[in-house]
Amino acid sequence: MKLKYFTLAALALATFASCDKLDEVPDNRTEIDSVEKVQLLLATAYPNSTPARICELSGDNYVDDNVVVPATHNAAYELFDEETYKWEDIKNYSIGADDTPYQVWEAYYGGISVCNHAIAAMKEMSEDPANDLQLSAYWGEAHVLRAYLHFVLVNVFAESYKTDAASAADRGIPYVTEPETTVQVDYSTSEFCKNVTETYKLIEKDLLEGIDLIKNEAYKVPAYHFNKNAANAFAARFYLYKRDYSKVIEYANAALGSNPSSMLRKWNAINQNTINSRLNDFNDEKANCNFLIQSTYSLQDRMLSACRFASNNGATITDCDGNTWNVPNVLGVTMTSSGPNWSGQLPCYDGNLFIWGEQKLGVWLFRVYEYFEYTDKIAGIGFVHMLYQPFTAEETLLCRAEAKLYLGDRNGAIQDLEYWTGSKLVKDPLTIANIRKKYSRSSENDWVSDLHPAEMGFEKVLTGDDASVLDCLLHFRRIETLYEGLRWYDIKRYGITVRHHYRDANEDDIHTDSLTWNDPRRVLQLPNNVIEAGFPGSRPGSSAGGGSGSGYQTHTPEPQRPLAGNPTKFENK
Repeated sequence: MKLKYFTLAALALATFASCDKLDEVPDNRTEIDSVEKVQLLLATAYPNSTPARICELSGDNYVDDNVVVPATHNAAYELFDEETYKWEDIKNYSIGADDTPYQVWEAYYGGISVCNHAIAAMKEMSEDPANDLQLSAYWGEAHVLRAYLHFVLVNVFAESYKTDAASAADRGIPYVTEPETTVQVDYSTSEFCKNVTETYKLIEKDLLEGIDLIKNEAYKVPAYHFNKNAANAFAARFYLYKRDYSKVIEYANAALGSNPSSMLRKWNAINQNTINSRLNDFNDEKANCNFLIQSTYSLQDRMLSACRFASNNGATITDCDGNTWNVPNVLGVTMTSSGPNWSGQLPCYDGNLFIWGEQKLGVWLFRVYEYFEYTDKIAGIGFVHMLYQPFTAEETLLCRAEAKLYLGDRNGAIQDLEYWTGSKLVKDPLTIANIRKKYSRSSENDWVSDLHPAEMGFEKVLTGDDASVLDCLLHFRRIETLYEGLRWYDIKRYGITVRHHYRDANEDDIHTDSLTWNDPRRVLQLPNNVIEAGFPGSRPGSSAGGGSGSGYQTHTPEPQRPLAGNPTKFENK
């Protein structure tokens, strides 16, 4: 079955389609007519894909080892990694490959489709699902999850929010709120495809419809659902990006409680016996800090071990035109970074950093390590999983600190930043004096980003000590969200200049490129399969493809993967 723009989740198509010309269900399709079935349905709406890999490659957390390590000529793990790093349209991937724009688009709209079916089913079951004691929690979950899935898509495939007026001129994404009942729906019309301002308003509408209805007791394992802390953390991040700072603080307070320190990760309790023991403790669903856990099919770990793009030291290089460049020390501003109130690397990272073969090829924190699901232990093959935390207490705390800073509460912001360093086992106090010293803009400073808040629509541009605290905060956010892709969103919303230096595996010349605050390549191009099906590209100047829709195919899932799409089997490492 071919759809013009979206392939709905196979579960929703195969299980929940209806036929109003027959008096009874003609096959083994299940009607969603009970609370238990709604609950089970919504559990399948959480996507098993993430944009983290393409966002990290687009941003400033990885360097090209072919540039910073002399005589290195490694190929990219997959061709689309190289395209992403060069900010090109990403085309070289196969349908079903993990971490690609297609998989993100497919998985997130698939989850939206499932939410829409669940909402429609609850409307059939009750005249007022929001006030139905049995359904209200799932009504809330469906709306909050639908809001979040659209929020990720608009931040990946559209311009960052600026102001309502400015963002009304930026094309957003299709906002889908009804189950698809016909083939070849044209989602490029104004009925579905909204500008960024409209998209944000619809996200807010869904978020507010559901957030007060969330109940932790509705779930056996709350960390894998939009529980109350996760929903409040999402609201805090949403309003941070929208720059409604009082609401950021309101929702962050609701998630963090009266004692934020008690909610933060207990690094000294992580079992360091093995990588897997570290990983299991980090991803513990009972840990207060892990507000939401997302299980994915992701190869970010294997991409890093291929040693082409990695968190590595910088270098001074000369490009093919004879220009000399200073490649930033990415490793030195993230995992091994000193800080305003600590020297060397963060104490919590002691014993938790690893290398692939040689340190010159990059360093990685254990948390990016994969889980391997065997399908044949004798052959050593199976599926690669990674767990991500879309929402944590630490990131929510940093959202609150940023909001406090913009509301004029610098001391409160510094207090939140000190909570963060304390949770990383830093003992020294954090003061405005040491912040001012660390994030000085009097000379070139790898810890200070090139910001363009005024151009990005910020009504208030921070100066003096407030600007230094902002630099500190963005540095902490960069460390905290490594591997998650959130640094890319900070780059977009602050108009941070990014420079990439790269050398292909089969050449000697080094190339340099810069991504400025108004570069249209900050919007990741839609999957080429979607464009070929006729949907307009997301980058300015992109035109619709004239294809027949051959890029859209439903895939029969293998038994080892419960959602639409065939994962690639891999040998165990």
